[in-house]
Formats: sequence, structure tokens, C-alpha cells
Amino acid sequence: MESFNAILKKEEVNVNTYKTFKEVKLAIFEFIESWYNKTRIHSTLDYRTPNEKYNEYIKSIA
Repeated sequence: MESFNAILKKEEVNVNTYKTFKEVKLAIFEFIESWYNKTRIHSTLDYRTPNEKYNEYIKSIA
């Protein structure tokens, strides 16, 4: 979790300026759902995205 928070701060929050809390919520949601989970590979997941790892898990229990 600490690693995720560091990435979120470094790659989204600290590089943008927000005017409202609603704008912040939308930006963070988009960061997680459109980039972090679908595009960004993770070394702890054998260089796969979280979505790829999750789908692999689902297939293994089916």
C-alpha cells in the first residue's frame, strides 16, 4: 500500500493542480482505473498489470 501511495503522489497528485474535491476524486479514479490497473506493469506481479494478474487468478480457480 505504501508503494501505491508513493506512486499516486509522485505520478498524479504532486504534478497536477486541482480546484475542487470532486476534481481530485475523478482524477484519482481515472489514474487507478485507466492507467495503474490496466497499463502499469509491476515487478511484484512478475511484470504484469494488476488486471492481468487478477484475470490469471480467476482462470486458475474456474
